[in-house]
Amino acid sequence: MAEQYLSQEEVRSRIETLKEVLPSRLVNELLNRLNNVKLSDRQLERVMKAVVAEYYKSIVDPGEAIGIVTAQSVGEPSTQMILRTFHYAGLREFSMALGLPRLIEIIDARRKPQVPRMTIYLKPEYAHDEEKAHDVAKRIQAITIENLAKSVDVDYFNSTIIITLDEDALRYRGLSVNDVKKALDRIKGKAGEITVEGNSISVTVNAQEVSALKKMRDKILQTKVAGIRGIKKALVMKTDNNEYVIYTEGTNLEAVLLLDEVDSTRTISHDIHEVAEVLGIEAARTMIMRELKAVLDDQGLDVDTRHLMMVADVMTWDGKVRQIGRHGVAGQKVSPLARAAFEVTVKNLIEAAYMGESEKFKGVVENIISGRYVPIGTGYVELMLEHP
Repeated sequence: MAEQYLSQEEVRSRIETLKEVLPSRLVNELLNRLNNVKLSDRQLERVMKAVVAEYYKSIVDPGEAIGIVTAQSVGEPSTQMILRTFHYAGLREFSMALGLPRLIEIIDARRKPQVPRMTIYLKPEYAHDEEKAHDVAKRIQAITIENLAKSVDVDYFNSTIIITLDEDALRYRGLSVNDVKKALDRIKGKAGEITVEGNSISVTVNAQEVSALKKMRDKILQTKVAGIRGIKKALVMKTDNNEYVIYTEGTNLEAVLLLDEVDSTRTISHDIHEVAEVLGIEAARTMIMRELKAVLDDQGLDVDTRHLMMVADVMTWDGKVRQIGRHGVAGQKVSPLARAAFEVTVKNLIEAAYMGESEKFKGVVENIISGRYVPIGTGYVELMLEHP
């Protein structure tokens, strides 16, 4: 005899009873997942039991030392990481930090990553067309005169810098000699007179010193002609779902998100500080979790996501990205003894005494130092015994 399926109303009513033991958000998510799914009474019962069991497995006891467990869970696998600094992506176009160097980079909240990069997703009409994807990549990559020049000569006698442009490079980038001249016009005040003859551009410098000519030569070579400032390289790669994605070396998230061809809902920068400035602190928190998980997964290490969430929360809870160190989380603890226990002990103690700070003994470190009960586990409970 075939099983009878429950109606959607019956399924909803049964799941609503779980609000007595589960958070409302979790119950609502379960309702959304089971929407328009046909279930028998027996199947629904199994689903409900499985969800409740998983929930109770995920909760922690009051007073559990989640910070210490998090530190152990992230610290222990990191000792097994391969100490490789660079890994070449795609066709060896550019490199990116992986493993322990990248993990340290994230935890230290480095202002400038070793290799700043972006992953740019395109809208459907561009993501499945290789030619259009390459056109977008060409528009994104910053093109300087150095990329377009066949040779750059300095005439010290006449104080002139002569740039011979590469026709093939101009044609590939869809640029002309006039575009290069317009870029040079932006520094005309410092450069002097600019003359164009065929594929050659002469720039007269208003100085005769050799050092000034060399400085102007370097400035001219780094002058941007097209593209987005900060994007040094752009590489188009095909993903497993037949979608073309652009990977870049260098970042400029704000400018990239303004492009009509770019899918702004998925495009990300791997520079956490840039994400915080452009998209906000919540986006930076999510980025920290994703980056930590990506590093650990790449090394084949399994760490509970909640521990990574804890690290991200601690780094971002006050509205800005802070490192886990004496210039960040550890150095900004309320407890003077906890700050002194981490680094620069004497300096922290002298400053605390000078400022008249008081020790509340609410954390783990300061209680261990003073030989008191640590406020975790059984030490978390405070009872007063009344004598008869």
